[in-house]
Amino acid sequence: MIAVRSADLPDLVVRGRRVVLEDGVRPAAVQVRAGRILAVTPPEAVPTGCPVLEAGDLVIMAGLVDTHVHINEPGRTEWEGFWTATRAAAAGGVTTLMDMPLNSIPPTTSAAGLRAKIAATEGKLHVDLGLCAGLVPGNAGSLTELAREGALACKCFLAPSGVDEFPPVIEDDLRAGLRVLAGLGLPLLCHAELPGPLQEAALGLGQEDPRRYATYLRSRPRRAEDLAVELVARLSHEMGVKIHIVHLSSADALPLVRQAKERGAPFTVETCPHYLTFAAEEVPPGATEYKCAPPIREAENRERLWDALREGLIDQVVTDHSPSAPELKCSASGDFMRAWGGICSLQLALPAVWTALRERGGGPNDLVRLSSWMSARPAALVGLADRKGRIAPGCDADLVLWDPDAMFAVEPERLAHRHSLTPYRGRVLRGVVRRTLLRGQVIYEDGAFAPPQGVWLRGGRGI
Repeated sequence: MIAVRSADLPDLVVRGRRVVLEDGVRPAAVQVRAGRILAVTPPEAVPTGCPVLEAGDLVIMAGLVDTHVHINEPGRTEWEGFWTATRAAAAGGVTTLMDMPLNSIPPTTSAAGLRAKIAATEGKLHVDLGLCAGLVPGNAGSLTELAREGALACKCFLAPSGVDEFPPVIEDDLRAGLRVLAGLGLPLLCHAELPGPLQEAALGLGQEDPRRYATYLRSRPRRAEDLAVELVARLSHEMGVKIHIVHLSSADALPLVRQAKERGAPFTVETCPHYLTFAAEEVPPGATEYKCAPPIREAENRERLWDALREGLIDQVVTDHSPSAPELKCSASGDFMRAWGGICSLQLALPAVWTALRERGGGPNDLVRLSSWMSARPAALVGLADRKGRIAPGCDADLVLWDPDAMFAVEPERLAHRHSLTPYRGRVLRGVVRRTLLRGQVIYEDGAFAPPQGVWLRGGRGI
């Protein structure tokens, strides 16, 4: 122990033998004052009179930042809501969420829609929340006001989104939106599938069995993604605006991603835990809980995504959490063609990705890479790198303490999402979250939750 002036004392120290920092994993003491990280020191350098939370051999990692979550409130709260989604996040070691602009009514395609969503969060946030504006046909002129009101990013669809309130854009709409976003410094998050190849594929299905996953897979060909990635990569390079591809599933698009990055385009890509875990060949007939768009593809495709992620060609991993009620998922009929597309996984992302990574060999820097993929890079995407996603002085003391060796079978009744229908049901995963801290306060501990302490992370200051 060392003595320091009382004015410099941290009000909490979190100490452990496996602290994940940007340059490696080592024993350390994370000193916290007023919710922010004051210093990261050797474990013995703890001031006297300071409370210490001992993590022992648990991994101490920056809280996950999930920049792709569909919470659906207000308007479709029966699918998911702020209370349930943010509790699930806390239980999964996620301390910051980015809510997507669609599936709520109204969508956040106008300042009024954004304000309605902010009002709906009151008293319900167990973790911190950022909001995303929506780009739809004809609303490029609204993006400046949405940014001033606090949106951290913008989102668009190139193919139908599944809800009438959020129609897809074409190239002219993209150009109009990108011209505005260029002056705002906000990234465009793009659902990259083009409608033409989807329509062609639908015409070729004929009378194929809708309970077979292969039928659905043929309806969402890789070509739809590949052509969309080609389009937006070209616009990113041409207009110099940050475009981020959400939930990439087609490994055939990876050469286009490489080309865009080599040309210097401000272009990034994410994939999701389900694309890194499951394979089309393994999906049982009628198991509509596996349906998402773009779809889970074949095992060889999955392994190419893994190669790209480990290389750094794919930048980050987030969930695209999009649950719905069993009747909307057509659980009774098992009809993939009619079921809502969305995977329920927010609480399980950390163990799912860690399990799949360990299954592929692993190495001494696995924890550092995991934290980069799921914390630091998502935070940087939406302009939060100075606050979130890292264990570093000045950042919020958002921490997850977890056991990387403990294993568990996924039991839906233990999930905090509004609906527990998930393809992970019964799957044995490695990695158990023991505690989650938000700005130095324990918000989750071994199944118990603290009262809501999350805040809305308002952007827009200075625009």
